[in-house]
Parts: sequence; C-alpha cells; structure tokens
Amino acid sequence: MKRQLILENGEVFIGKAIGAKCTNDGEVVFNTGMTGYQEILSDPSYCGQIVTLTYPLIGNYGINRDDFESINPAVAGLIVKQSADVPSHWRSEMSLDQLLQNKNIPGLEGIDTRRLTKIIRVHGTLKGRICDMDIDVNEAVQELKQTVLPTDQVSKVSTKASYTSPGNGPRVVLVDFGAKKGILRDCIKQQFDVVVVPHHTTAEEILRLQPDGVLLSNGPGNPKDVPHAIEMVKGILGKVPIFGICLGHQLLALACGGDTEKMRFGHRGSNHPVKDLTTGKFMMTSQNHSFTVRPESLKDTDLKVTHIAVNDGTIEGMRHTKYSAFSVQFHPEASPGPEDSSILFDQFLLDIKTFKKAGIQYA
Repeated sequence: MKRQLILENGEVFIGKAIGAKCTNDGEVVFNTGMTGYQEILSDPSYCGQIVTLTYPLIGNYGINRDDFESINPAVAGLIVKQSADVPSHWRSEMSLDQLLQNKNIPGLEGIDTRRLTKIIRVHGTLKGRICDMDIDVNEAVQELKQTVLPTDQVSKVSTKASYTSPGNGPRVVLVDFGAKKGILRDCIKQQFDVVVVPHHTTAEEILRLQPDGVLLSNGPGNPKDVPHAIEMVKGILGKVPIFGICLGHQLLALACGGDTEKMRFGHRGSNHPVKDLTTGKFMMTSQNHSFTVRPESLKDTDLKVTHIAVNDGTIEGMRHTKYSAFSVQFHPEASPGPEDSSILFDQFLLDIKTFKKAGIQYA
C-alpha cells in the first residue's frame, strides 16, 4: 500500500506504508544514528516529531522488551529507506512494523531519505504530513503552512504523579520533563534514592522533599514553553546541587539570565563530537535537541561554558561559577550511543558530597 509524505514547502515523497494506517502531522527531523531505532522511537523528546532515520537499513535486529526509553512513544511518525520484515536477533520479540502498529504510529519506507535529509538541512526542520494517496497535496500544504506547532509537549510526556526508585545513596529529585529511562538507570547505578516528580512541581515542593541534589531531565520542545520550570530552577539554585541534561541544560541557562534559540535542523544522532574545555579532551555523544543556548547571552551571567560542539561550536555544557550547578546539552546516559560522558553522573555525586560536606542548609 502506497502512502505519501507532504512537506509544507510543497515537496512530496511517495513510498510504502508501514505501521499504523493513520494520518499524522509533525515536525520532520532526521537522526544520523546507525543503530538504536527502538530507543529513538521511544525517546519522549521526539514528542510530535516525524523522525527520518538516515541509515538505510532499519529494523534488522527487531524490537525487544528492554530497550524502550518510555512505555508509550510520543513520536508522530517514522520514515526509513528500508524496514526489515524479518528481523534476526536472539532478543527480538517483534518487528519494527508490529511495534508501529501496536503504538499507533504511522510510518513510511522506500523513499529517498538522503534527499529528504538534504532538504531539511537547507530549509531547516519542516512541518509534514504522513497520509494516504487520496489526500489533496495543495490543500495539505496550505493546512501545514497554517498549522501552529503545539507548545504543550512537556505536559504530554511528563509523569502525572510522583514516584520513587529507592536507593541507599543520596536523595535525588529527578524533575521529569520527558525523562528517558536511561537517566533513571544511571541514577540507580550511583545508588541514588530517586524521587521522580512532574514538570510542574514547584521549588518549595522540591525542597520539602529534602533532596541532596536535583536532576533536570531532557524533554521535548521549546524551553520557553515551560516558564514555570524556569521559575522552579531559580527557586532551588544555590540551595541544592543541580545537574541539567538537554532541556534541563536550557532551563538552567534561562533561569540564570541567558537565552536560547531554535537551530536550523538541530542535533540528532549518536556520533556528535564534543570538546571538554576543562580537560581539552574530546568525547563522542548522543544528542537530540532543536534549541541551543545563545553564547552571547551568557556574558552577563554567572555561567561558564565547559563544553562545545566540535562540528558547529554551539554550547554543549555549562557550570555556575557561584553555586553548585552544571549542565550538558548532550545525553550522558546515551541510550542509544556511546557512553564516553557517563562519568558526569560521577561528577554529580561528587558535587552532592562536596555540598553536604560544606554544611550548606536549605533556605
């Protein structure tokens, strides 16, 4: 069965339908990872986006029960060059097509994903629609141009209620803006006593939990669409150690007086080189973000840049010069991707111990 992808600039791609037989609109983006399609599909940060995978062979090793980053994927659609009908791996429990059908995600295969990626690189991320062949292209283009992308992605993927993952170490409050399971897994490795709270939790409510540290998770969309989270970060800054990841990194910048902006096509993949300005060393990182911190906006703040992207020089890490707070734009928990930067969870633990040794009390 043929289906089509219609872009807001009038470009049309016709391919074979996979997954759910429904029509979905979304922001069309691309990911350059060669593996990790299951983790990508279930990453809450892709909420409302149609993901194009640039590697041509997808689904080869199937889907298993352990590699999900969330229970219910929020991705709007998937586009691949070729989807494996018969996966081959001892852990495989279903095919990619079966997963897409089970989770009601429309997909498209057999199009020129290289050409689509080049279009996105030139024009930036574009709104698109995966739909049947009987949809009028001109009408769809006009509708896409008039469509305003939603601003409530975080509320869709954040936990609705607090829950705990008990541990024998320091208590860490994980603020869930769309947290990947990998972050919680790395917290468990550190034996943190984790309390996961919803995105709208206030600074006062967090401090009442008497945390030893606060972890600001990844999440979808524009950080300026969650102003309550910016106020929360302002309320805990200096009172408890903070570690921000991805969206959490951007929220820390905004809370400290910095600014963010949307990138042309973002960073999405598991092979992004980053330089640590403190050590001079390089690491390969997993990334997924549309927004970045504006370097010039940090001049009058107390934030110091600690990491930069090798490919384009964008800010990849910061540390507060007065308070115990640091953040990174990339994903130290990987999932999928290299684990070069997982040591940052060790750094968070060290910050917590140093803070406690100093005997600073909650204000």
